[in-house]
Amino acid sequence: MTAEIITLDRGPLAADVVRATAEQHGVCVRPFTMEVTDRADGSTRYVGVPCGSTVESVCLPCARKARALRMTQCREGWHLTAEPVTVVADPSPEQLALMERRADLVAEYQTAVGADADDLREEIRSLDDELHQLGVRGRLLSPDASPKRAPTRSTKRRQDAPNLPRRKVERRTVGREYAGGFRPSMFVTLTCDSYGPVRDDGTPVNPDRYDYRRAARDAVHFASLVDRWWQNLRRVVGWDVQYFATVEPQRRVAPHLHAAVRGSISHEVLRQVTAATYLQVWWPPHDEPIYSDRLPVWVDGRFVDPDTRQPLTPWGDALDQVQAPAHVATFGAQVHSKGILGGSEEAGRHIGYLTKYLTKATGEVIEAHTERQRQHHDRLHAELAITPCSPRCAVWLLYGIQPLGANSRTTLGHCRARAHRRTTLGLPGRRVLVSRKWSGKTLADHRQDRKAFVTQALAAVGIVKPEPDRSQETWHKVKPGDLSVPPRVHLLMHAISERIRWRAEYDAALLAADVSATPPLAA
Repeated sequence: MTAEIITLDRGPLAADVVRATAEQHGVCVRPFTMEVTDRADGSTRYVGVPCGSTVESVCLPCARKARALRMTQCREGWHLTAEPVTVVADPSPEQLALMERRADLVAEYQTAVGADADDLREEIRSLDDELHQLGVRGRLLSPDASPKRAPTRSTKRRQDAPNLPRRKVERRTVGREYAGGFRPSMFVTLTCDSYGPVRDDGTPVNPDRYDYRRAARDAVHFASLVDRWWQNLRRVVGWDVQYFATVEPQRRVAPHLHAAVRGSISHEVLRQVTAATYLQVWWPPHDEPIYSDRLPVWVDGRFVDPDTRQPLTPWGDALDQVQAPAHVATFGAQVHSKGILGGSEEAGRHIGYLTKYLTKATGEVIEAHTERQRQHHDRLHAELAITPCSPRCAVWLLYGIQPLGANSRTTLGHCRARAHRRTTLGLPGRRVLVSRKWSGKTLADHRQDRKAFVTQALAAVGIVKPEPDRSQETWHKVKPGDLSVPPRVHLLMHAISERIRWRAEYDAALLAADVSATPPLAA
């Protein structure tokens, strides 16, 4: 006699209903709570700041907004007819204050030792991240970075690579206009080289003969190889080619690039540049790990051999001893290119294709569905685990080399960079690559354009939103355990209420604009 299974019909949890309502109205479902203090009267309020995630499984509303912003950025820069003008802003008082604080910390770091030096280094890196978030372009040198030494390297092209013509690059980014006023642009796809025959599901026909080492190294250095391709392309065509590109994995898990390129370039030139582009990685040899079971130890400010107590070779010294490149990365022979006219339906489809996977985590795009795919991913990940990703990578310790920036907190042989994660399998951290003169605007500028459009639409029907005076407010994150902080669900409910009101005002503004634009009926 079988036991009867009784199913209870339960209603959804209140938190799930709140989350679904927030997603329906485009409200961030996991906002950061910020404490805002008015310096004039000392009053305090709590504000939910959107998380800004670009992954739908984390926050659906924020991810969709981020994708829409990228689509706008791609559309505005693809078929420009005039040169974009980039305005460099003056440093803000907050940026200047942070830079002064950084200078003081670097001065303290020069005389600090041990754990104090490690703490100061982390604080300096935190300041650098904060400066970057405030719009400061470029990165400052690490406080422990030694002056760059320029090892002697041959600048001659490899004999196995075809030569390329070289022209002086003109200071223009807009493509040529053809008879009839047409100004086409390009859509280009580049792939990695082959590492062995693969099946339709992307797995190797013969895993034992598949070149996993070269696949791992190509994935780690793919972004640098792409940069070299753009350099070569500009030198060949003779003008400053601009691009909006996204990096995605193929079925075999090798990265490939889709790029919207401004201006028209012949298919033959694109194939020639791809065939002639290569990247020589002038790093110390890292074919076979020296340490596996016994690992180096940290003694007196450096890593030493666990048996002989001899210090490991510093990165700079190991680099000086390099006589040949440790790896040479190239693209595959398959190059897809297509001309696209601006404003066409085809252009809209390709913009959607470019941004199709931006709302998914890399692990969601390359998810393994069969045991054969899982084994393929495991073998590639095992190779990536022992492939250094940068001069600061802790994996160098396995090869007897002390990486840059190593300290007592360095995890022996384990690097936290994205290249070594099982969920990314070597794909670069930046999924979107945009040239500096693409649209003449940053993402913050595009957000401001959207805000200005909505503000103008509301003002046209008499709805004026006052701009808050941020100079009289102090913003900082709430402290853990602060009992005065309202629950997140209260912040969500408040944000949902505001969004419903704003949407009603905006819809009313659009309706009024349509009515005013409608011609009066004939008498």
